Amino acid sequence: MAIPVPVAAAWAVFAVLAAAAALGTWLARAYAVHRDLLDHPGERRSHSTATPRGGGIAIVAVLLLGLAGAAAGLAGPVHPGVAGAFAVGLALVALVGLLDDHRPLSPWLRLVVHAVAAAVFALALWRAGGAWPLAAAVFAAILVLVNVWNFMDGINGIAASQALLVAAGLAAALDGGGFLVALALAAACAGFLPYNFPRARIFMGDVGSGALGFALAALGGVFGAGAGPASGLLLFLPLSAFLVDAGLTLGRRVVRGERWWTPHVQHAYQAWARRVGHVPVTLAYGAWTVAGLVLAWACRDVDAVFILCICAGWYTGAASIWWLLQRHGRSGGETGTE
Repeated sequence: MAIPVPVAAAWAVFAVLAAAAALGTWLARAYAVHRDLLDHPGERRSHSTATPRGGGIAIVAVLLLGLAGAAAGLAGPVHPGVAGAFAVGLALVALVGLLDDHRPLSPWLRLVVHAVAAAVFALALWRAGGAWPLAAAVFAAILVLVNVWNFMDGINGIAASQALLVAAGLAAALDGGGFLVALALAAACAGFLPYNFPRARIFMGDVGSGALGFALAALGGVFGAGAGPASGLLLFLPLSAFLVDAGLTLGRRVVRGERWWTPHVQHAYQAWARRVGHVPVTLAYGAWTVAGLVLAWACRDVDAVFILCICAGWYTGAASIWWLLQRHGRSGGETGTE
């Protein structure tokens, strides 16, 4: 779909929102240092120095700005119920993440809040005319991506860069309010990244990782409602790096009888980072996601059966790479995040 606003205006909005996210991240870092909200090194972490957390609150603030602009019709008409449910769900996920960043909460309490946020948005999408299978899929997608982005936020820049790339792809595919929110998400990540990559001066925390997962799943639901279920399947391609790494690692921990909900350093990206450092791994995951976006764009006009075949092959390749990284990463030593 064509971008509904002039390219120059879109870039101007992107720059303003990215600058707002950068300023918000700077303020969040000052607050975290003042409150001693620090992640300390340990055997279940992939960094070697105490680092402030909670910078993702700036991403949430910029996302809410984008939602406000969309609700005001700045980029075209938008369903008020969907926009409102997006804001409510985002706020719920971000709030429970923010509380957890200050004082750890029960993972089951967080999961209940995530489920409520998912139900709020899925119900709004269904009431706005979306088919019930789409609403059910979006409910599941929110629960999955909120937690996947939390699991995968373990080395410098990886969670924000992946969200930026997927959001950019969604911005190119959406129009109206969806375009503006996707643009705001990409800008928020761009403003945060200089504080987190290549050297981490602050982590986004659960407030940021959960918000990213929620926003991507909700935007995916908006895209699926407009483009149809066949095109919605294309989102699996750029999301594959995170879905495969998180899914296979979680599955292996469950099979081993481990406490899968506890922090660990068993993901493929963590094993690889122990050998080569954070920057090459983040860039490699980004390259894979860019390739997924290009493939999704190339397949945008094909039927669902062909898309499923493409996804099956793509995920088989990703799973093979996961296995190789896990196999060769066991002998690597710890690498810091500086």
